[in-house]
Amino acid sequence: MSVREKFDSELNLAQNQLIELSTMAIEALDKSIDALINHDIDAALKVIEDDAEINVLEEELNDRVILIIAKQSPVATDLRRLIVLIKIASDLERIGDYAVNIAKETIRIGKEELVTPIELIKQMRSLATAMLRQVIEAFIEEDVVKGKEIAELDDQVDELYGEAIRRLMMAGASNPEKLSQITQLAFISRYMERSADHATNIAEQLFYLVRGKHYNLNN
Repeated sequence: MSVREKFDSELNLAQNQLIELSTMAIEALDKSIDALINHDIDAALKVIEDDAEINVLEEELNDRVILIIAKQSPVATDLRRLIVLIKIASDLERIGDYAVNIAKETIRIGKEELVTPIELIKQMRSLATAMLRQVIEAFIEEDVVKGKEIAELDDQVDELYGEAIRRLMMAGASNPEKLSQITQLAFISRYMERSADHATNIAEQLFYLVRGKHYNLNN
């Protein structure tokens, strides 16, 4: 096997790990909101437990990339690709952490009836997970057009987040005895909004990979 073939083989393994990591992070986010909707404490606990696997996979990916850099001394686009893999893995690991945070808030709420509908949180979940799936697909295909669409979807999540917080504040004014639950739902809304931001971060890394320049897509 030539040096180039060896590099490509190791790179493919790292990219496959990234795809696996993205699948795990998206599933964790989905399951955390499902646990909230269903008042399922056991499911929330499972999200927290499974986060260890996400952390281990991110570490393994990072170690693989560092070893490739040490052994192969890549330059130009190859080096950018490896750096981007590490940064995207960090974003995905953080999304897993947000899923854990949502699960913890769900456990705090417990079986208590929700004081206000959470349709906006559900919509944020749908958009955020769609963004994450699309941006990973865009990364694999190196499709900056798909990547650009992520920033536009993020604006929709931001609007939903703002409206969710407004409704929660109104619910708090009407139900001061439920302030604790309302605070927990506000945190969950924030974690969903931040997850969408990380999808945008990944899109920015895609632009850096393809064009060699840093772009801020959040503005």
